[in-house]
Amino acid sequence: MADLPLLLLHAFPADARMWQRVRDPLSARLRLITPDQRGLGRSPLPETGREPDLADAARDVLALLDKLELEKVVLGGCSMGGYLAMAVLRAAPERVGGLVLIDTKASADAPEAAANRRKIAERAESEGVTGWLAESMLPNLLAENATPDVVETVREIIDSQPPAGVAWAARAMAVRPDSLDVLAKADVPALVVVGEQDKLTPPEQAKAMAEALPGAELAVLPGVGHLTPLEDPDGVSDAILRRFS
Repeated sequence: MADLPLLLLHAFPADARMWQRVRDPLSARLRLITPDQRGLGRSPLPETGREPDLADAARDVLALLDKLELEKVVLGGCSMGGYLAMAVLRAAPERVGGLVLIDTKASADAPEAAANRRKIAERAESEGVTGWLAESMLPNLLAENATPDVVETVREIIDSQPPAGVAWAARAMAVRPDSLDVLAKADVPALVVVGEQDKLTPPEQAKAMAEALPGAELAVLPGVGHLTPLEDPDGVSDAILRRFS
């Protein structure tokens, strides 16, 4: 698998900067690709006239692979990036040569969670995101013992996101389907990583994905929460390199 590039998709409401702490160790051994997803970071939000759907974001990923002339990659994602990776797998399984699912889950949103995402979208559009979104999400994104520099990095990344992109992503996640059936058909090497203290997608969700995937390994990282690439970059990098280099 070392000959396949690794494409990593970021969490919500973040951008590709969340991979900064794993970039050097991974890039030393693998070709690493970390795009901003539509409407977030520096990636524009296309005017489609369609309701938000991760299937459209999956087409963005496939278009990027075509642009880079890559037939197949090891595809990974954290949180929303994992949902997007599963949407790509649903759309074009032949383009996925391996999977890295980090602090994510295969199940669809419960009605209450979907309603909360829609409220976030509406508030982002009406108020912007600065001053409330990071503060409301940080307690669930990071472990209680997260270092001040990690907390500040996450706050800065969230505060800088375009409100329209945040709203689009929130609405797209709210309507995503359950993907356990897609994972069960994915006969590729796979790695599932989760923080032991992840409140949003806890270890039992990671275990369910690992059990569904025919070729999966599970790595539970102690003492960290939902954003393991920022909280424990060495643990994440080592797990990926053991599996795919």
